[in-house]
Amino acid sequence: MTPMTLTEKILARHAGRDAVQPGDLIDVEVDLALANDITAPLAIGVFEGFGLDRVFDREKVALVPDHFVPNKDIPSAQQAKLMADFAARYDIEHYFELSASGIEHVILPEKGLVVPGDLVIGADSHTCTYGALGAFSAGVGSTDLGVIMATGRIWLKVPAGIKVIYHGRLQPWVGGKDLILKTIGLLGVEGAGYKTLAFNGEGIGQLGMDDRFTMANMAVEAGAKNGIFAPDEITREYMAGRSRREGLYLADDPDAVFEEVVEIDLETLEPQVAFPHSPENVRPVAEAGTVKLDQVFIGSCTNGRLSDLRKAAAILKGRTVARGTRLIVIPGSPTIYRDAIREGIIETLLEAGAVIGPPCCGPCLGGHMGILAEGEKALSTSNRNFIGRMGHPKSEVYLANPTVAAASAVTGHITAPDAL
Repeated sequence: MTPMTLTEKILARHAGRDAVQPGDLIDVEVDLALANDITAPLAIGVFEGFGLDRVFDREKVALVPDHFVPNKDIPSAQQAKLMADFAARYDIEHYFELSASGIEHVILPEKGLVVPGDLVIGADSHTCTYGALGAFSAGVGSTDLGVIMATGRIWLKVPAGIKVIYHGRLQPWVGGKDLILKTIGLLGVEGAGYKTLAFNGEGIGQLGMDDRFTMANMAVEAGAKNGIFAPDEITREYMAGRSRREGLYLADDPDAVFEEVVEIDLETLEPQVAFPHSPENVRPVAEAGTVKLDQVFIGSCTNGRLSDLRKAAAILKGRTVARGTRLIVIPGSPTIYRDAIREGIIETLLEAGAVIGPPCCGPCLGGHMGILAEGEKALSTSNRNFIGRMGHPKSEVYLANPTVAAASAVTGHITAPDAL
């Protein structure tokens, strides 16, 4: 048998082949097709151009309004309505109304719509998030997504792999966000162009699912086609009772071939901060200097999960957000919001001076509920800090984990958690 990586095994199965290798062009079956309120309208237009009376499988299409909801203006309202009308017309099972909705890449795993071994394609670049579960998942354009909704298939090129090995023990205040920022800092934003980032090493076993989602989510920030973890007992525990499907718990063959191997020592890794205007512009928080902040945002498909809010609340408990600094917190889903209320997390955040938003993408993409003005600086737990990403092109965005974000909200400048 030809030795294969985990990604190659999933692609081979979905292409109906015994084996594939990097560079192969394959036609694969899609387990789940995903679009949001920005990308769905374009995909719907493509789909309707075929003149079909149904999508390929009403149970394998997911439509999630999350970018500009609650509707911020008339154009966004029109987009959301178009999406809702399409879902009703074609009886799409996994269309999520506002009260059940949240950030797409948070709620789909939460609701058990993705299982290990799946092949998921979404009209959103951060569809790679589901690699945390041991699935192959990747983003495409809306035109491709429209065709997938009609056919249930897509052409892909099999990516070569980069194996990233994390050695040693996690240090205090360090989580998945720091591991992936360090990785992107080493590789650069184009260093994994159309490749698989395969996350390995004893350090991975110390990460819960929320941290793994964070890392897979940001694989695309290194240019990767997908990021992926071999599913393990932590994955099984997360999946227990969550889905009607079992999934496939696959792994790299021992002699699988990777194009490159990158090794990172966790014993010396401290919290990381990405400086403007690129996720690769990474330095340790101890070297951040004094960067005064106008806004701190905790949320997004990268770090809007319950453990992220827990970590932030632990830092903020008994403390107050600095005068002159805004703290915006957005839970990733209604379930996370409810759990955070039950645990007292929301009360802690409110008492500290945070503003809590409804589950959605919010300010991450410069959408709404936290746009930056000219000259303002923000620290965000999101995934991108390109020019104008969260507002005015002359604003600045810094990326960090939730504990750094919370500590920085207290002091009003970028701060390491242990400084408090």
